[in-house]
Amino acid sequence: MRADRLLSLLLLLQNRGRMTASELAAELEVSVRTVYRDVEALGAAGVPVCADRGPEGGYRLMDGYRTRLTGLTDAEAGSLFLAGMPGPARDLGLGAVLASAQLKVQAALSAEPAGQARRVQERFHLDAPAWFREADPVPYLEAVAAAVWEQRVLRVHYRRWRGEVRREVWPMGLVLKGGIWYLVALAEGTVRTYRVSRVLAVEETGEVFERPAGFDLGAHWEESSRRMEAALRQGVARLRISPRAQRLLPMQFGAAGTEALRAAGAPDEDGWVEVELAVEAEAVAVGDLLRLGAEAEVLDPPELRRSVMTAVAALADRYRCRDQGPENFREVHGPGGTDRRGERQVPS
Repeated sequence: MRADRLLSLLLLLQNRGRMTASELAAELEVSVRTVYRDVEALGAAGVPVCADRGPEGGYRLMDGYRTRLTGLTDAEAGSLFLAGMPGPARDLGLGAVLASAQLKVQAALSAEPAGQARRVQERFHLDAPAWFREADPVPYLEAVAAAVWEQRVLRVHYRRWRGEVRREVWPMGLVLKGGIWYLVALAEGTVRTYRVSRVLAVEETGEVFERPAGFDLGAHWEESSRRMEAALRQGVARLRISPRAQRLLPMQFGAAGTEALRAAGAPDEDGWVEVELAVEAEAVAVGDLLRLGAEAEVLDPPELRRSVMTAVAALADRYRCRDQGPENFREVHGPGGTDRRGERQVPS
């Protein structure tokens, strides 16, 4: 709405001082011509906006002028809880609302705390997504978020690992974990977790629901995360790892890697140590441990050691055959890249 934009323009000038038309246009996400019209409208309403010409020029408020029109709307007040996460706020459709709320809060502060708030904003930044991974596409995030805010029942078409399902859900809350959005919802009498990027379609039922009394989203997420991690960590591997692997372990295995290092044995003369690392099921553990390359050796359990040896031997065989030429590769693996058991090894 134009009234909201005029107020935002006024608060920008009050909080930041002189700003050019281009700077105002970028902040308000409008054209420069719109800024010119809005400045004229403020002047016509009695707001003393001064225009300074020249390279250092721009718009500013007359010295000593301050507005107290800083009341927060309900949406703006709620958006302040996302003040440290401009990206996620934008994903939820609250980017403009959050910016407006921040301007109003800054305008209501006296000079010293307002300056401190600006310094915090300039010097601290939260980047939620993990490294080296594109953010999940979440085309239905705003629709899901709206249902969470307004307690509306949804019909959700969802893609699971075992196939697609359609469910009627009560959206209880949204969680951003490692740059991935999750929906916590009550479905078929059970609180379940859905990855929002796997939502294929949403449909409103027209019904509203009452949140269960005492439901705590943060406590639920913490407990379900503990249960999931306990279910995933199905065994313990005893490893001998190099100094380099000791640096890699916390980065590649998170809390499990940190805990393994904390209880590590004494280093040998080459700096290698023995650790006990909580791992997932064998098929997953093999791939995880191979990421450490030659910097780690599996000592126990024997089954996991044999599985890693088999994977390493197959990898070495593949590269050796390729280096010896296509005829030898076909002789060993058969036509189309299959081994003697007929299982495909490489794309044909």
